[in-house]
Amino acid sequence: MSFDASVQQAIGQWGLRDGNARMISHRENAVFAIRLNDGQPAALRLHRPGYNSVNEIWSELWWTNALAEAGFPAPKPVATPDETLLVTLDNGQIATVISWVDGAPIGFSGQPLPGSDADQIKRYTDVGKLLAQLHDTSDALTLPANFTRRSWDHTGLLGDNPLWGRFWEHPGLDSDAQDTLNQARAKARTDLTAYDKTNPRMGLIHADALRENVFATANGLTLIDFDDSGFGYTMFELTVAVSQSIDEANYSSLCQAVIEGYAAVHPLTHDDIARIPLFAMLRGFASLGWIVPRLPAEDPNNDKYIRRAILLSQRYLDT
Repeated sequence: MSFDASVQQAIGQWGLRDGNARMISHRENAVFAIRLNDGQPAALRLHRPGYNSVNEIWSELWWTNALAEAGFPAPKPVATPDETLLVTLDNGQIATVISWVDGAPIGFSGQPLPGSDADQIKRYTDVGKLLAQLHDTSDALTLPANFTRRSWDHTGLLGDNPLWGRFWEHPGLDSDAQDTLNQARAKARTDLTAYDKTNPRMGLIHADALRENVFATANGLTLIDFDDSGFGYTMFELTVAVSQSIDEANYSSLCQAVIEGYAAVHPLTHDDIARIPLFAMLRGFASLGWIVPRLPAEDPNNDKYIRRAILLSQRYLDT
């Protein structure tokens, strides 16, 4: 089934009179701008086959709806006329519709952040506050018994089969790079085991609050794309938020800003903050594993992900 056929089948399932759909993103899910029968814009998502199960997608929709109902700025699911939140299309792909977020990303990967250093620090202080509000709001929810999301925990990040793949087996790694990764991975397992014994804050996290997924709107910041969300470490969440800035001169200042913003809403311990190099590296590891099935071996972006993982490993090993 072609994209066009899938889109039109989904539009029919939601009973929409306007059959127009404009693709706005195709990274993991294919996302289309559509218009509901009341004239409001919305986003139709055709979910990547095999990444999230039906129950995982339903759980995401339950969560974002509960967040929105509690006053947190998150997209709300839009049900079909028979009150269904997701539909399995003829080709087996899952389709969902969520409310439109009227705003713009705070930045883009591979491009310098807009604004002065002071503007960027102010923005990431606000990002930290937003993530703390997300966690506090989520912690106050009573999850349904069948709620299912992945776990960005010790096993999901450093187990034998991490969530995003066996990063240490990337075919582009030379022997020196493999040695560095293996040394850092072994140390991280020990350190994360010790950290787990301190009862660190864990709960539902967005897990991918990159620049493209944080929108500036007329009412402040909001998050989109909860596709990778799950249960995980607070500090993983915070280091992901600044992970696209590791090569920039003000990376440390942005880390400090997101930490201060978060701590203004929910306290962090000195031990939490000391774990920034660890969790920054773990995101670099995850991203390196993520690209293996997505980029051909000759793609030059492989070198960028490898270089970042090695850089973060060296920074971590130096702590």
